[in-house]
Amino acid sequence: MKQALANMTNLQQRVIAAVAGAPLILFMIWYDAWTLALLFCFISALTQREFYRLLGLDGFEPLTAYGTVVGTMICVLAYFVETNQISTGSYFLICPASSMIFLIKLYKKRDMKPFTNIGFTFLGIIYVAMPFALLIILALRDNAFHPVTIIGCLLLLWSSDIGAYFAGTYFGRRKLFERVSPKKSWEGSVGGAVAAGLVAFALALFDNELRPWQWYCVGAIIVVTGTYGDLVESLFKRSIAIKDSGSSIPGHGGFLDRFDGLLLAAPFIITFLKLFP
Repeated sequence: MKQALANMTNLQQRVIAAVAGAPLILFMIWYDAWTLALLFCFISALTQREFYRLLGLDGFEPLTAYGTVVGTMICVLAYFVETNQISTGSYFLICPASSMIFLIKLYKKRDMKPFTNIGFTFLGIIYVAMPFALLIILALRDNAFHPVTIIGCLLLLWSSDIGAYFAGTYFGRRKLFERVSPKKSWEGSVGGAVAAGLVAFALALFDNELRPWQWYCVGAIIVVTGTYGDLVESLFKRSIAIKDSGSSIPGHGGFLDRFDGLLLAAPFIITFLKLFP
């Protein structure tokens, strides 16, 4: 199986991974609130561990296991609080759980840069786990289940990525941010925006979870923040001299490669929809 995948082009691997994985992801989001939460807890944990592993390649020693546990706990709390199974005050459990990071590092021997590693442990929680928790909160807002909002956000993000990939491949000339990501082009960004715009139009036409103007705004947010999310992750990878964050998803790289745009987009999307319900 691995040999067969190795003989395929990057595009073929991307298509196979998308055909195999996307329906499962969309089904788990649509089926029920608990399957959505389970999915995001799982992806968050894998992405966070991948983030910490990459830091290890650069000589840092974040608290991988404990940081991932705290991140997963935040996602779990988001589900139980937003489904009214526990009180909102339960969010305060995050405070002592996070503070324990300092105490654990205090007893770590042979750590030459404890506060640097503490900082990177927190960064994994903030950068990876919190956006997934926000997506759970977004899906369960206003005491109702809104799976189409999350599915729509993913479709907008994926269409933007696909549009940017093909437009950049065939028409890319002007570099967007060459210092950070030499392959990204302005033409690719325009292609991504056009593709996302078409999906936003379809969502505005057929879905009533959000108003049409909200879908257009969410689409614009995803195009901009998704692009910057890619650039932020590219900057991170360049700082440790690697091309992909992993090889978990054939043709796409690692989990961080696949969900980097979503990590930066999620805080902006939920803030927008909370301010303009």
